[in-house]
Amino acid sequence: MLKHIVMWKFIDGAHDRSCAEHALWMKEHLEALQGVVPEIIHIEVGINSSKSPMAYDAVLTLVVEDAEALQRYRLHPEHQKISQYCHEVRSARTVVDYII
Repeated sequence: MLKHIVMWKFIDGAHDRSCAEHALWMKEHLEALQGVVPEIIHIEVGINSSKSPMAYDAVLTLVVEDAEALQRYRLHPEHQKISQYCHEVRSARTVVDYII
């Protein structure tokens, strides 16, 4: 199996939302993909509670079967809608994928 972890920093004020509101939007929409995108084995979005300036605003932890399943997840139309929003409101993104 493959674990896919993504962290985002959001742009305060983009789409008239705060960073915290973007994080909550991402959590609600990404976790709603469970049962919609068949490749998802497990999905969880955490919202940052740290006050550190180095902290990211939100983190996605996703488990899929393998790299091919991750690619199908990325290309799924419902994920693409969320990804488009994220591109518009994020200032930074970092990713780690590893075999579990």
